[in-house]
Amino acid sequence: MFLDNSSCNLASFNLVKFLREDGTFDVVRFQAAVRLAIIAQDILVDHSGYPTEKIAQNSHDYRPLGLGYANLGALLLQMGLPYDSDEGRCVAASITAILGGKAYLTSVEIAKSMPVLQPANPNLQQEAACTTGAFPGFGLNREAFLDVMQMHLEAAHQLRPRYSELSGTAIDVWTKVCEDGREYGFRNAQTTVLAPTGTIAFMMDAGTTGIEPMMALVSYKKLVGGGSVILTTDGVLPALELLGYSAEEVETISQWISTHGTIEGAPSIKEQHLSIFDCAMKPTSGKRSISWQGHLKMMAATQPFLSGAISKTVNLPEESSVQDIMQAYIESWKLGVKAVAIYRDNSKGTQPVTLNKDAGNSDLSKPAAITAPEPEPAVIDGPPRANRNRLPVERASVTHKFSIANHEGYLTVGLYPNGQPGEIFLKMAKEGSTISGLMDAFATAVSLALQHGVPLKVLCDKFAHMRFEPSGWTGNQEIGYAKSLMDYIFRWITLRFVEGEQLSMFAGLQTPLAGLPKTTARITQEPPTITDQLDFGDAETCSICGGITYVSGTCRRCGTCGVSGGCS
Repeated sequence: MFLDNSSCNLASFNLVKFLREDGTFDVVRFQAAVRLAIIAQDILVDHSGYPTEKIAQNSHDYRPLGLGYANLGALLLQMGLPYDSDEGRCVAASITAILGGKAYLTSVEIAKSMPVLQPANPNLQQEAACTTGAFPGFGLNREAFLDVMQMHLEAAHQLRPRYSELSGTAIDVWTKVCEDGREYGFRNAQTTVLAPTGTIAFMMDAGTTGIEPMMALVSYKKLVGGGSVILTTDGVLPALELLGYSAEEVETISQWISTHGTIEGAPSIKEQHLSIFDCAMKPTSGKRSISWQGHLKMMAATQPFLSGAISKTVNLPEESSVQDIMQAYIESWKLGVKAVAIYRDNSKGTQPVTLNKDAGNSDLSKPAAITAPEPEPAVIDGPPRANRNRLPVERASVTHKFSIANHEGYLTVGLYPNGQPGEIFLKMAKEGSTISGLMDAFATAVSLALQHGVPLKVLCDKFAHMRFEPSGWTGNQEIGYAKSLMDYIFRWITLRFVEGEQLSMFAGLQTPLAGLPKTTARITQEPPTITDQLDFGDAETCSICGGITYVSGTCRRCGTCGVSGGCS
């Protein structure tokens, strides 16, 4: 939430990466990382492209940044702190205060070191400009800006002193921000926001996004292409070890969570520790979850230390009423939260992350069973709906090499167990070429037609005798001249699979193929070919298709297309 027509580049930290082995937060490393990130983000302001001139002006004149963090929920879990607790809110507020304070202190450091910036917007008053490398709009907003910095410092003094290292560091940093900022100004009008980190949280290996708590100890994320993946919380085991549970107890509790989707009722778990493992969504086999008040209180605890606002979803249970949702908005306004988004569980037909509805009766370590969809009703005015019969995983096939006008190719026909074709593959030219791609696509279409029950003879009658280049002599005495690739392929398929000659291919096999007629095993020689049956005499070519004609009575008939060439 900043000026209209402005932008800021975002960055976020995985807070768990700053967790020491003893369960404490490493303040020194965290401040060093904040300083480095702010310097990098400020450099990007001058190296970025902007969609409009107005956005470019405001981005250069106010130089807003958006540094934040992710994995807060997992951090609190591994520190042994409930998300909905005063201790959890104190740690979150202190870390956010250090983040904002160190970010602005680095902004002061840059302003002190860099030369004066000229405003991109000529309407900014030059006489109010700062004499350091502060953002050009600082001079006009100096007193109001310093008042806001003082408010951040006052909020830091309100932090509970229980976590002295965190709260003490926050107070020290904001004190120096107010002192140095008054003298040198600030390089950036905004430095921190809490973004949703939806996508980058996965890239950072973060268990929770942004400021969110754990969604659930075990949940299912639906995938766009169908199916789902199981999401589990990695911080449970470290949290149990930190709380003093033995290795055997940790293993037993972990198995319980995998089976039931909740820690409630797990053997050996202590009652006072249950709140540490509370999540945003209530499990189907449990009763505990974080109330909507807990979400709002966490936002209210961290908001005083942020320049911008918070992207946060307040999760309400499915049984929430309209009055509950209204009360949540009213309470957020009373707490001074800048922005709030509310979601009621299962309020949408499809929900990306859900809990297994049979969690209490099934093993969540196994994917849920996939049921076949209900068949759609047939359309009265449309074609009949066909069922696809796929070939078995291992299937017999026949591969035929052919050549048409010096264009070589390979045709492979995959067979059902009864010896009938169920798919074809065509290999022509080089992979990646246009003709290769077209032949692959055509073969796929024919294969789908065969598997949906289109009679092979219908396909052969439709595609045989098509005329286009390349065409020419094939060297196959049974076919002779081919008018096109399609002509040759489907005439060959007709000879082998429609007229029964495919049986001769398996004559040398010791045992007949499953499903083939019993006559297969008795075939001992090739059947007579067309050249054995017909008298070509002084062979002439057909004027229609170019095929060889033969003498039929006193006429010549084409053996390819059947056209009579006239009588002598």
